[in-house]
Amino acid sequence: QVQLVESGGTLVEPGGSLTLSCAASGLPPDSYYVGWFRQAPGKEREGVAVIQHNDGKTYYSDSVAGRFTISRGNFGNTIYLHLKYVKPEDTAVYYCAEGAIRMGYVDDYGLERLRKAMDFWGKGTLVTVSS
Repeated sequence: QVQLVESGGTLVEPGGSLTLSCAASGLPPDSYYVGWFRQAPGKEREGVAVIQHNDGKTYYSDSVAGRFTISRGNFGNTIYLHLKYVKPEDTAVYYCAEGAIRMGYVDDYGLERLRKAMDFWGKGTLVTVSS
């Protein structure tokens, strides 16, 4: 059973930076995706950034590309999301998720469809961007 626990959410001023962490356990040894999704108040959950396990390829939503960076710890059990130049519209609950999905899925179908296919979710951590 995969377990995911997020941490690091906080209040940050516009233009600031922070790093979210996801402690993962029980990850499968073969093909899967792991990454970050978010849900703003009154909006649907959306993909932010994911890692394709087999080759480490990363994918980002258009709204965060160039500002956010996803990475993994040395043993692969921690997934980080580094947020820079944050904006008020980045305010959301950020979730870590994992899905045992074949390599190439995001290239074929995109982040939104991946979101619906993810198998395990953490409880989320709140990021509030406000002055």
